[in-house]
Amino acid sequence: MSDVNQSFGQALVKSLVGERGHIRIARALPDIDVTLAARTHDAMPYTIYQLVKHMHYWQQFMLEHLEGRKPQLPANVSESWPEEKGPQDEATWKADIQAFLDGVDQAVAIAETAQLDDPLLYFPGETKAGLLRNIASHNSYHLGEIVLLRRFYGAWPPPGGGFPA
Repeated sequence: MSDVNQSFGQALVKSLVGERGHIRIARALPDIDVTLAARTHDAMPYTIYQLVKHMHYWQQFMLEHLEGRKPQLPANVSESWPEEKGPQDEATWKADIQAFLDGVDQAVAIAETAQLDDPLLYFPGETKAGLLRNIASHNSYHLGEIVLLRRFYGAWPPPGGGFPA
């Protein structure tokens, strides 16, 4: 692995986990309970639950490409948003959060070990680095919405603090 590849991989890892730009993604989600996850707000078209499920959907889609598979592209982006406003129960919600965070860990492992300028077999014109960057930016974008919702609901910062407080 070249020094440039390794340096860029380290930058991708920081983006994937949320270092420097905002609170770490793993700190912003685990304390959200099922009630908060399903809460609606007039100013937002979706709940925290729907955001996490949407983030996980596209993260998994991109991870499959990174692993050399060809995931089925949805007929419409609306398919990546769950219709239900909240999870069935607390255990299901905790499993949803863990599955999403496991995907972040998987993306980090790829960023740390892959030749980042390798092209993707089923994604013409895209590289591993490009797709990892897409995962990081998509998650970051929606994490900002989750933080905003938490602030609306008076559920910010999480235990241990958060930025911004």
